[in-house]
Amino acid sequence: MVSELSLRVKRRRVRLILWVSAAIQMGLGAGWATFFAITGSFHIAYLELGLFVSGVCVAWLTHIRRTRRAFVLLTVVSLLVLILFCLYLDVPDEFTPRTAHLYLLVLTLACLFVLKDEHPLLRWGLCGVLMAAFWVFASTHWSLPSELSVPVSVRRVGVWINAGVAIVGLMALVNIMLIETADANFLEREMEQGMSRQEFFLVYQPQVRADGTPVAAEALLRWRHPRLGLVSPGEFIAQAEKSGLILPLGDWVLDAACRTLQHWATVPAMSGLCLSVNVSAQQFLQEDFVQRVAGALSRHAVPASRLKLELTESMLVHDVDDMARKMSALRALGVGCALDDFGTGFSSLSYLKSLPLDQIKIDQVFVRDVLTDASDAAIARTILQLGESLGFAVVAEGVETQGQCDFLLAHRCVLFQGYLFSPPLAAPEFEMYVARSAAYAV
Repeated sequence: MVSELSLRVKRRRVRLILWVSAAIQMGLGAGWATFFAITGSFHIAYLELGLFVSGVCVAWLTHIRRTRRAFVLLTVVSLLVLILFCLYLDVPDEFTPRTAHLYLLVLTLACLFVLKDEHPLLRWGLCGVLMAAFWVFASTHWSLPSELSVPVSVRRVGVWINAGVAIVGLMALVNIMLIETADANFLEREMEQGMSRQEFFLVYQPQVRADGTPVAAEALLRWRHPRLGLVSPGEFIAQAEKSGLILPLGDWVLDAACRTLQHWATVPAMSGLCLSVNVSAQQFLQEDFVQRVAGALSRHAVPASRLKLELTESMLVHDVDDMARKMSALRALGVGCALDDFGTGFSSLSYLKSLPLDQIKIDQVFVRDVLTDASDAAIARTILQLGESLGFAVVAEGVETQGQCDFLLAHRCVLFQGYLFSPPLAAPEFEMYVARSAAYAV
């Protein structure tokens, strides 16, 4: 999942790219329009004036955060103007090369960044058109006859101006991209140091029966950075996946969870609770993953039946036979396995039948709108019926209102997790929550 921080950073950089591009359009358009108007070449001046107006519109749309419209306008107008220039005005000769096509490189680089999260067909299709136009104009003297012309002396100056502005534009866009890479590297370095400085910790969200009695909890990883404060899990976990740091982080979480279970065993009200831990695909695919789990349990003398590993549906795109083998080995240890975010990924009945699962979790995207969306309500009912038929325990995630809880209860759901009952809690607060629940039950 992309964090809100990542989205804000990307939007800010997209706007920066649009500001740079708008500045290039306005600067070139205003400068050349003034020059050609003074020299009496009004047809060319009008074309340059159109480029300036386009730059102003792009800047305004960027200012009001209509970045998609701004980019469409930038791309269409720039491509049209550059093609017209290359065909009619910037015609190479024996002494003066064509240079207007160099701006196509700047535009292509902007497309690669701005359309990074768009459909590949759109991103690479548009970039392919731009680079094909650059290839044609860079490799040929192809042009169309026209009564319009630019004096040779002006073109010789224009060569230097176009090449210089294109180089500045390329350097500016490359620098913006390098900043993004530097941010990712910074986050990776800080995570490595954060592990050594013990900045990571676990919080616990109860999994309860309908009466609020806790029977288990899900351990969730958090990071408190000394300068950045609490870093969003969507931010650092995504980077940990990319960098490979998810493996040492996952080992730490597994060990910390077993250490927590060791402590709970000494507290009467908590000794019967299970603890769920999220496992990444990279972790689970390690050849010695089962041995790592067994080692963590052994180090802390924890009953394996108190630990549950939550796997995501996206793992099912990997070797299902290998998954089944490892899950069977975990079950032999006594460790349970749950399928997280059920219904959002790649699950099929054949997978559910072949995998030794103990639990499935209804993803919160379906729970959120069970009262207002007939499709989500039908999916939630189907998952509950499926779990009952196959003998799986079913946990409904993201339960936030009593109405959602009542709907799920009416369809035989017995385990719930969500803010209606409790947000994720630090260890001391979670112990207090369990103690209050036990006192209330008495």
